[in-house]
Amino acid sequence: MVCRIQFMPAGLSVEIDPGTSLLEAAQSMGLPVAQACGSEGICARCGMQILEGGESLPPEGENERRAKERNRVPENLRLACQIWPADDLSVTTPYWSEQ
Repeated sequence: MVCRIQFMPAGLSVEIDPGTSLLEAAQSMGLPVAQACGSEGICARCGMQILEGGESLPPEGENERRAKERNRVPENLRLACQIWPADDLSVTTPYWSEQ
């Protein structure tokens, strides 16, 4: 089952297959996503805010929680490299709003 990811404030959206990370979805649209760890969930630079549709996402795993603590990532952000959506989502990240 495919799901639709909408990136705000750009209003761009993409349909992704299961097993595609939120980071991969953003990159497929040419959106800039900060990262330095190769999707290992270490640098915590790819934090995104889930605006709508995050109810079915699993809670943060131990690696995501530790990376966020270590890098002082706000609680309302999830690491895009550690999320594989199964349902439609609408997301943003602080630096997209600053452009």
